[in-house]
Amino acid sequence: MTASAPSLNPFSIAHGLPVQDVLPELCTVLAKTPTAEHPASAILVAPPGAGKTTSVPPVLAAAAWRAPSDKIIMLEPRRLAARAAAQRIASLMGEDVGGFVGFRTRLESAVSDRTRIEVLTEGLFLRRLLGDPMLEGVACVILDEIHERSLDADLALAFCLDLQRTLRPDLRLVAMSATAETERLAALMHAPVLTSEGRVFPLTVHHAKHDIPSLRDIATATATGVRQALAETEGDILTFLPGTGEIRRVMQLLDGVPATVLPLHGELHPAEQARVLRPGNEGERRVILATSIAETSLTVPGVRVVVDCGFRRVPRFDAGAGLSRLDTVRISKAAARQRAGRAGREAPGVAYCLWSAHTERALPQHDRPEILEADLSDFVLATALWADTVGSADTPLPLPDQPPGSAVAAARELLILLGALDDAGQITKLGRSMADLGTHPRLAAMMLAARTAEEAALAADLAALLEERDPLRPRAAGRGGPPPIPPADITLRLDLIAGEDNNPQADRGALARIRQAAARFRTRMGLKARHPAAGDAAALLAAGFPDRVALCRGDMGSYRMANGSNARLRRDDGLAKHRLLAVAGLHLRTAAEIRMAAPLESNALPPALLERTREQVETTLDPVSGNIMARRRTRIGCLVLKDRTEKVKPEDAGPLLLAQARETPETTLNWTDAVRQLQARVELARTLPGGTGTEENWPDFSTPALAACMDEWLAPYAEGCTSITALRELDILSLLRTYLGYARTSWLDKELPTSLPFPGGVAEVDYTQPVPVAAARAQAFYGTAETPKLAGGRVPLRLALLSPAGRPQAITADLAGFWQGGWADMRRDMRGRYPKHEWPENPALAPARPRAKRS
Repeated sequence: MTASAPSLNPFSIAHGLPVQDVLPELCTVLAKTPTAEHPASAILVAPPGAGKTTSVPPVLAAAAWRAPSDKIIMLEPRRLAARAAAQRIASLMGEDVGGFVGFRTRLESAVSDRTRIEVLTEGLFLRRLLGDPMLEGVACVILDEIHERSLDADLALAFCLDLQRTLRPDLRLVAMSATAETERLAALMHAPVLTSEGRVFPLTVHHAKHDIPSLRDIATATATGVRQALAETEGDILTFLPGTGEIRRVMQLLDGVPATVLPLHGELHPAEQARVLRPGNEGERRVILATSIAETSLTVPGVRVVVDCGFRRVPRFDAGAGLSRLDTVRISKAAARQRAGRAGREAPGVAYCLWSAHTERALPQHDRPEILEADLSDFVLATALWADTVGSADTPLPLPDQPPGSAVAAARELLILLGALDDAGQITKLGRSMADLGTHPRLAAMMLAARTAEEAALAADLAALLEERDPLRPRAAGRGGPPPIPPADITLRLDLIAGEDNNPQADRGALARIRQAAARFRTRMGLKARHPAAGDAAALLAAGFPDRVALCRGDMGSYRMANGSNARLRRDDGLAKHRLLAVAGLHLRTAAEIRMAAPLESNALPPALLERTREQVETTLDPVSGNIMARRRTRIGCLVLKDRTEKVKPEDAGPLLLAQARETPETTLNWTDAVRQLQARVELARTLPGGTGTEENWPDFSTPALAACMDEWLAPYAEGCTSITALRELDILSLLRTYLGYARTSWLDKELPTSLPFPGGVAEVDYTQPVPVAAARAQAFYGTAETPKLAGGRVPLRLALLSPAGRPQAITADLAGFWQGGWADMRRDMRGRYPKHEWPENPALAPARPRAKRS
């Protein structure tokens, strides 16, 4: 043992405990000279009660490879477990906590210059690691209860492994668990698995005949199970429930039982937690109602019976909504074994599992890792800072499971919005400052937005409030029905924190934790712990929650947030009369319910929001009137805060009209018959055998093709137009002839003309027919013996002979044959109806008389 350590043989602490058999092997593994390829790491698997949490740290603190000033750090998933473990180790070593053995949690600490074994919560260790990536003065990191797969534990393990392979090959790592997935973990850590079989007291497990019907019945079924256990067994009873709400309801249902009923959860005051962890009074029987906090790391003395409802509460992140919600889910087989094992740690025990044996077989082997379910904003910011500091961005972090891509993308988008990351995903100077504050990036951004010391103090109060539980949150329902939901105005909570309100409904324990956390945040920002707070809470909230600025949708209490999602507020809530809110607290059920917010003034937005607003002039086309309408809109995300009509500038109208013309060219532009004929003539020229003799290729003049290239032939002439009416007045024929070019239009006019001269008049040619048709009154063709052809004889032509009234009487491609055959019938009919006109027997030889011009 080093000089600074107590003069106690550390192995004596493990005497009589099952883990003592594996401790020598653990020491041998860690004593090997480590390298980057072969690190000194180990995985210790031992059942509950084997003594690993209390025995391993003192043994490793006595190892020769630990320098006298170096520390052994052990990570625990919860504050209660960290405090209890440190107190137990110190007691076994004959020390007071805070001496050789100390602990740190977010709310309290007991350490000194003598401390060489330090028990930390996983979140605090991550903060320390990011501030000191080399882990100076740390010889070994022990990750206790690694099987719980919390996000912080996964990230702490990944950073330590990365540190081992890059900068600190001498760093020892030990992962400990009762139910770890050893094969995957061993491959990740390149470490051997050491197993302690443990001392197993007989454990009788009873399964219920039927499952709990619904989540609403958890409290009733659990209370019934506890009463059965009280009647059938002896010793204290440890009962597992999903959360504090169920604990309160079961306490009500157990009123009058012959036992002392005690709660045990993370929000409980440390003195109340310590009471549970002490043996009960002689002759006293206790019923401890606990959350998953008692599942691992803790030994509750006197417990001989476990009643397990089989459910736990876990955070689930909805990337689409950008919100986390607490879901109540079935536990895994591993968690069920852990919980039942609490009954057999000190003596033979009994476990009542309130689910059927059939359901037991269907349970998953392990709980789903938090990295697959949680909000990853902290994770992404931490990994960006780690990559920038350690320089390992090109090598993937050695994580047990990779996070979902959608959740990572949502977190990165939020961090870019907050200014913590740049567009390339690299951490910014602001992002480093946010990471230094050691809280969620939203709360860090809010605190860093403060411009005065008083605002910073107010931001500290807000951060502490949002980090802890709402002191005005609804309590459990009693016989009178569901509890009332408190008003959403966050200033009510701030008044409680400041001591200006003495609301009897407020949770005093939560208020004490909030004030303690607020003092800690003030210290981190360089303020005195009691510095007075002042300022605009809404402005600060908007800095941390810019995507949750909410605008009333018209219906009172119905809001739309800047991120595009909807939220609701009770119509009778005082905030529902406000048009604009900065929302901080949301409760996700079937819809997002606003639980904490502050009103914003749209005409006096705070700087944090003004920086994120954008002003746009949006032009739209009225399909009925054909006019362009312009609106100047001030936006935050999906919200339109201000909207006013403006006069349209021609440079803004032109592109919109052009877009409309592209989308619906047939109805937007004036496609005259002459334009249709030009399109048909060009298409005929494009397909003409042997070409046209022009130097350039012929363009596609179909309507879709012309719509696709309007930038070339229409855009210059659409400038200055401010309505569809003006666009329809454009001479499309002239524009297209200009676009076609002089050489091609000259060839068309010569070879594929729009009209042909005949001895008795002019015939208009229709090129939209499969074969072009030249139509005129029959008299126009007198004196013509044969049907002419187009394009030098390569394009056939049909002739349409019309009556004096202009109605078609005959269409022929062989005029000479028609004069000899069909003409006789047409002549006979026409002479009877139009006797004043000439109808010669042989029109081919008849002299043509030009049609008289009308005076």
